[in-house]
Amino acid sequence: MSAKLFLLGWKVVDKLPEFFVRTVAMLASDLLWLRRGKGVRQLERNLYRVRPGMNQRAMRRLSRMGMRFYTRYYVDALRLRTFSDAQIRARCRIEGMHRLQETFASNKSAVLGLAHMGNWDLAGRFASLEISPVTTVAERLEPPELFDEFVSLREDLGLEIFALGEDGLVRKLLNSLRNHPRIVPLLFDRDLSDNGVEVEFFGESASMAKGPAVLALAGKSPLFPISLYHERLRGKARRAAGSPWGMVLVVHEEVKPDLESGVDQVQSMTQRCAAVLAETIADRPWEWHMLQKVFTSDLNQSALER
Repeated sequence: MSAKLFLLGWKVVDKLPEFFVRTVAMLASDLLWLRRGKGVRQLERNLYRVRPGMNQRAMRRLSRMGMRFYTRYYVDALRLRTFSDAQIRARCRIEGMHRLQETFASNKSAVLGLAHMGNWDLAGRFASLEISPVTTVAERLEPPELFDEFVSLREDLGLEIFALGEDGLVRKLLNSLRNHPRIVPLLFDRDLSDNGVEVEFFGESASMAKGPAVLALAGKSPLFPISLYHERLRGKARRAAGSPWGMVLVVHEEVKPDLESGVDQVQSMTQRCAAVLAETIADRPWEWHMLQKVFTSDLNQSALER
């Protein structure tokens, strides 16, 4: 989809009935899946690492489901301004909240490590309502108008947003951490800086962003891996949410620095975050919206082709 078409759809999507929008989005998702473009093919290559024993038919079913959940992310993200605070609360629930409460009680903020799962914009709005103020980083998109729209959306939802690569980014994030209680969620399962760390992921080497580990160490803040995934809503919960789908936020146990001498703390902490999130991805691979290269063998092949 071109950026202009995407921006046009953004202007009308929140004026249409949700059932209609979801139906159109599902059809569009299936058309993209049938075309087997570059993104779909890469999604399947990534999913083969998660479920290596699948035959081709099973993989096609899984990738189709993955594309539908990927489209659902955009539908919900573009319509977030239309959701009331009560609907946001009804659509989300959190497990492991006590870990953040204990952090805040000790007069600290927290760094969260996320994968491209679920809907992180919906999670951010819910967190700003129910947990604490939220500061995060947005990937720069082209054209700039599209990036500006996403930043505007997230700021309207109550999030503090910095752009990836902007001057003094780490210093700004550290300053935000000092304004406790606060959470700083960062996506890390794909490296966008060419300065990531190599971790073992589903039995292969993968390149991931080191931002969460670096920030947690520099700010002396606890680092928690976070899983996001959808769940079906029924009855009263569905009526309150105004949607058949809700989302679960799971705060996993803190990933602490490795006290052994000579250990690369950033690599070690990133590896342990990746291992935790791999368990959720293995259980719900259709939730992992990864249509890009993350495994080293794929990245090396691209470099050879170039």
